[in-house]
Amino acid sequence: MSAMLELRGVSKVYGSGPTEVNALHDVSLSVDRGEMVAVMGPSGSGKSTLLTIAGSLEEASSGDVLVDGSDLRTMSADDRARLRRRSIGYVFQDFNLLAGLTATENVALPLELDGHESGVAHATGLEALKTLGLADRASHFPDDLSGGERQRVAIARAMVGNRRLLLADEPSGALDSVNGEAVMRLLRNATKRGMAGVVVTHDAQLAAWADRVVFLRDGRMVDNTMPPPSPESLLSGPER
Repeated sequence: MSAMLELRGVSKVYGSGPTEVNALHDVSLSVDRGEMVAVMGPSGSGKSTLLTIAGSLEEASSGDVLVDGSDLRTMSADDRARLRRRSIGYVFQDFNLLAGLTATENVALPLELDGHESGVAHATGLEALKTLGLADRASHFPDDLSGGERQRVAIARAMVGNRRLLLADEPSGALDSVNGEAVMRLLRNATKRGMAGVVVTHDAQLAAWADRVVFLRDGRMVDNTMPPPSPESLLSGPER
């Protein structure tokens, strides 16, 4: 089984001199197709930075990032944008849905931006919503949806088309425990269908849905294990 995502000695530094912040330090991680990896750690440990670098939303200061064997550092800006549209699905903590578009239009938007005919894109988006039990909410706008429904729309958008890498930043952070479990089940099912998944979460119970759990502290990987022996012990200590 070949890796869908590889981070090799990745570091990320913000600022310089007295304001310098080392968000990530020499992090290496490999995620296979069909595998879900949960990333845990205290606030400021570098979890979200790892996800944005993996998703080509920002560049590493050093190290290599490969998505499906392609080195992001050697790709042009246009090629990276194309990779994000076609291969990487990103579930943002705040959903990041466009208020002026319906649920179907939000899901179909990445396909339309990639050149798909509008009717085909909307039909594909509607099918994705049906898969997540949202057929009856397809024509509703985000403000008319519950938090759980908005999160499912965001997941449908992340999975639509031929996405191969699914990245989710605290996908259950704004949800109650029941909806949080439902969201993790959806992400788990996506990886069972062959996607590679990386999920940032603070909840050890939700992390138990993953095949592996990676723990970060102060930008360093401090453990990479499954099942987690005691997440609470690894997450203890002062936050940055």
